[in-house]
Amino acid sequence: MAVRRLSRTTTTARKLGELGLAAPQVAAHRLSRMALNGPVYSVRDQREFIGMIQEKQVAFVQSWMAMFWEGVKVQQGPWRAWATAFSWWTSPRRRAPLSPDTLLRIANKGLAPVHRRAVANSRRLARTRPR
Repeated sequence: MAVRRLSRTTTTARKLGELGLAAPQVAAHRLSRMALNGPVYSVRDQREFIGMIQEKQVAFVQSWMAMFWEGVKVQQGPWRAWATAFSWWTSPRRRAPLSPDTLLRIANKGLAPVHRRAVANSRRLARTRPR
């Protein structure tokens, strides 16, 4: 049986939906941990809250860089098409500079690191109980 790939629109929508479910769960779990502990946090909670800040920064930098490099690829497409248009060894498919789903491809690349972290945190925090 042939494997059917999902379209970029479906993939991006699925990632946004999962992110929309995972992010509030993670926020609720962490806020309840903050509220239950009061002003003094345990070592476990201190590690969790420091990691929370660091992982957001890393995920967003990865997201920005992925979107930047995908944008660079898109901008180089027309130049490559022009540079290779006069050669007989390039295929017509290679000459097409922009595809209709260019913005979706950029958004999908930028969404991937944030989605990956949020879903992983949601799964990890679902296994732990707030103390």
